[in-house]
Amino acid sequence: MTEAQILIRNVSASDLDVVTLVEATCFPQAEAAPKAALNERIAAFSESFFVAEHMGEIIGFVNGNVTNERVISDDMFANTALHNPEGLYQAIFGLAVIPSFQKQGIAAKLLHHLIADAKDKGRKGVILTCKEQLLPYYTGFGFNNIGVSQSTHGGSEWYDMILEFPIE
Repeated sequence: MTEAQILIRNVSASDLDVVTLVEATCFPQAEAAPKAALNERIAAFSESFFVAEHMGEIIGFVNGNVTNERVISDDMFANTALHNPEGLYQAIFGLAVIPSFQKQGIAAKLLHHLIADAKDKGRKGVILTCKEQLLPYYTGFGFNNIGVSQSTHGGSEWYDMILEFPIE
């Protein structure tokens, strides 16, 4: 598979079932967004919800709302009304690639796409939470660890990460 064989595009309502399956496959049950939540995210912020396709099949996605907050709070995951299209920071709620396509650079391509999109829209940066073992991965993209998160999403310990764009 070559990078050219991966298409990154905005999610559409018709992608809901496949996106739900990818979410359930890639995240523990306590952390996976249910179908209803994913449906609400697609309706509320499809402009910052991207899917990766290979030969017409969705194999991964990245999504998150836009906010003025510098860290993600648990209520953001469930309350799409907290999405602020004019916000300063692009949040990442989920970055997922189905197992058979992992370790091929697809997650990185999705992440680069979302970061570039946030820059193009004039955001100040991108925020996310991650588990300790993923700190080096996100640091490699320029994210800084700003400490243990207040988030208790799924009963796990999370770290707040931020990528702030240079002021131009």
